[in-house]
Amino acid sequence: MAKHEAISLVEFQERFATEEKCHEHLFRMKWPDGFKCPKCGHTQAYKITTRRLPLYECTNCKHQTSATVGTIFEKTRTPLRKWFWAIYLTAHDKRGVSAAFLARELAVSYQTAWTMLHKIRKAMGDRDASYTLAGIVELDDAYFGAPTEGGKRGRGTEQTQVLVALSLNRKGHPQYVKMQVIPNMKGSTVVEFAQRNIEPESIISSDNYSSYQVLAKREYRHVAKEFNPKKNPDHLQWLHTIVSNAKAFIGGTYHGLDRKHIQSYLNEFCYRFNRRRFTGELFNRLLSACISSTTITYPELVG
Repeated sequence: MAKHEAISLVEFQERFATEEKCHEHLFRMKWPDGFKCPKCGHTQAYKITTRRLPLYECTNCKHQTSATVGTIFEKTRTPLRKWFWAIYLTAHDKRGVSAAFLARELAVSYQTAWTMLHKIRKAMGDRDASYTLAGIVELDDAYFGAPTEGGKRGRGTEQTQVLVALSLNRKGHPQYVKMQVIPNMKGSTVVEFAQRNIEPESIISSDNYSSYQVLAKREYRHVAKEFNPKKNPDHLQWLHTIVSNAKAFIGGTYHGLDRKHIQSYLNEFCYRFNRRRFTGELFNRLLSACISSTTITYPELVG
């Protein structure tokens, strides 16, 4: 099977019916050109099969590794078959998958399912972090959480403030989105977000909020316009539509927000949105992201 070939449910069941088949696929995805020692780069190894998953000992430097080392599956006690099912279900359900649903379908504990999903979301975020927005980019902040009284940027502390950037194509249609939880709306925060997520020389469109003005002094072309749906109906329209979609996505599947982990849910939304056109390649694309991302433990998630 090609790296990003489409795979149906029936094909998935047949191809990954055993732990061995899952491991073989994971091995090929991690080392498409054959084994390569992560320590010395040597391409020959002894296969050690005394453990649940094979180990590979480099014939040159004697370093031992496995197909799961350096991935979200590292040190997992959950069978790869269940991991593959979790990734398949997550990749193919546009609404997202809840921990309660996954625990029931995979016959694992709620804690295990919850941790698996957060590891998968970390992989989504890590993959998107390697890409930047370019061209025309809409930029604004938004609040996630229960509504409270006050102005747009003066709401209650239980709400989480998020910076949102959306790139548009030449026809003004949305392309890719970035969302990041922020501590405040200071100019330095805006610049840090822009430098991490938006390519230099891009045109950044925002409202007239003072913190955005610093962008013009950096490597960006900044266009500020009053946010007024009546006077300027097209200004930031797509960005606000996508923010509404993100709120519906998170609220519909996860029934409210855990402030500590809201970035994780935003990562999932952005990953899905940015790959909305890759409908036939979802499983292997997400599996590839999981292989490229390091793991995170349950104590780290709840600490």
